Amino acid sequence: MRLLIDGNILLDVLQKREPYYSDSANIWKMCEIDRVEGYVPALTFANLVYVMRKELSPDRVEEILKALSLIFHFEDLKGSDLEGAAALHWTDYEDALQAVIAQRVGADYIITRNVKDFINSRVTAITPSEFLARQ
Repeated sequence: MRLLIDGNILLDVLQKREPYYSDSANIWKMCEIDRVEGYVPALTFANLVYVMRKELSPDRVEEILKALSLIFHFEDLKGSDLEGAAALHWTDYEDALQAVIAQRVGADYIITRNVKDFINSRVTAITPSEFLARQ
């Protein structure tokens, strides 16, 4: 099974954000042990660094990238993704990009805490707890 992992799930784990940490960590673990394939758009990593920039040194950014690369498949952004996202006419272009990338990689679900942002996605968006309940 393939999952596109939204940045908020990664931040939940990296920043140990409660009450979301446990479910997000379980999704992370499922990717780590190859129970599912976790895909992360490369743009998402750049956004994570931006959000966490006050907490991270350049060396720490490199460490996190290496660790995440062992667990998740980083998916490059393509020109066709940009065009596809623009054609969706969503208010949040970044969410549209994720939806397009999820479809391109054949994701079964988008794992996010912001399900409402993906209501028009061709790939169903569910929360970590919803996904875990289905397993």
